[in-house]
Amino acid sequence: MIEPMIEIATDKVVHVLFLAREGDAGAGELTAFVDALNDDEKAHLTAIAWVGRGAFDPEDYAAAVETALAEATIPTSTYLSGMPHLAENLEAGLEALGVDVSQAEQDFL
Repeated sequence: MIEPMIEIATDKVVHVLFLAREGDAGAGELTAFVDALNDDEKAHLTAIAWVGRGAFDPEDYAAAVETALAEATIPTSTYLSGMPHLAENLEAGLEALGVDVSQAEQDFL
């Protein structure tokens, strides 16, 4: 299997994951954090969530990124904030893509 080229740092994804778990308490910080990402990072973050949600298979990750870039019609922070189970989707997406988040989670805590 070819490893997907994930072009967002794992610690950034974990940061969003933790903010998403905070629900309304982390909403403002989540919006500010995601808005500060560059377009490629936003697309990769969205693609990871889609893989975790099952909308794309891990081997179709590149297509998910292309789709996220092409279909970004609203701010990514707005889109992701409205996604049910965002934290779980990101966690499942990272796992499906073979990304070990244990160190990033430890660093975040």
